[in-house]
Amino acid sequence: MASPPPPPADSDQVLVETNGVTRTLVLNRPKQLNALSSAMIMGFLKHFTAYQDDEGVKLLIVKGKGRAFCAGGDVAAVVRSINNDSWKYGAHFFRNEFLLNYIIATYNKPQVSLLTGIVMGGGAGVSIHGRFRVVTESTVFAMPETALGLFPDIGASCFLSRLPGFYGEYVGLTGVRLDAPEMLACGLATHFVPSDKLALLEESLKKVDTSNPFAICGIIDQYSQQASLKEKSVLNRLEIIDRCFSKRTVEEIIASLEQEALNVADEWIAAAIQSLRKASPT
Repeated sequence: MASPPPPPADSDQVLVETNGVTRTLVLNRPKQLNALSSAMIMGFLKHFTAYQDDEGVKLLIVKGKGRAFCAGGDVAAVVRSINNDSWKYGAHFFRNEFLLNYIIATYNKPQVSLLTGIVMGGGAGVSIHGRFRVVTESTVFAMPETALGLFPDIGASCFLSRLPGFYGEYVGLTGVRLDAPEMLACGLATHFVPSDKLALLEESLKKVDTSNPFAICGIIDQYSQQASLKEKSVLNRLEIIDRCFSKRTVEEIIASLEQEALNVADEWIAAAIQSLRKASPT
């Protein structure tokens, strides 16, 4: 496993709860919707690295405090540093964030992410790469980077490319928001657990004494249920998505969508065209 640089002093932006062999990492910037700061990234690196070879830790739970899991990376701090003639802060921020994404994706112990509320950008990076992703009726997912003049980073090309058909291209290019049933149906989430059962699930996970992913999955299964797609879900229009977003260039995608709009009066097509025209050309 890659070794991160030495972390700074402990910060209350990442809280740690110890229960037997389970460690719960809590993103603790609720007023900022738990936007991922440099201190949070370094805190996660510190704990993930320490727990890697610790036989007294067998399961990690990751959650956010307040009404959001994590609304993304704190890019505002990066922009402020650039405006102050310092690019180094941003370079270190993204290096450490991407290193954390890699460590989570290759971790040898199961991670259960409790995705309540907003899960966007950097929030996806610290959760979707993990083994289990639990969503609720409050979950809202998006990769909004193109609207900021960027591109879906945090290793998103890994999980977006594994979605059905060309749905990943649609999600990454338009920044569309997905609800919990859509996340479950396309594979971004592994389980749907109603909010009123989430605390019970968490208590059960804190009592485990194993790193066996099948045993962990069995516990989550006890509280999970199916979540039905809404009739208007764009996942029900996957044939059109595949036809349009399989094109080689954004210009061709837009032209294909415009052709579809002549034949199908669907609001999502107009919204997709508008998003693509406003977004970063990258």
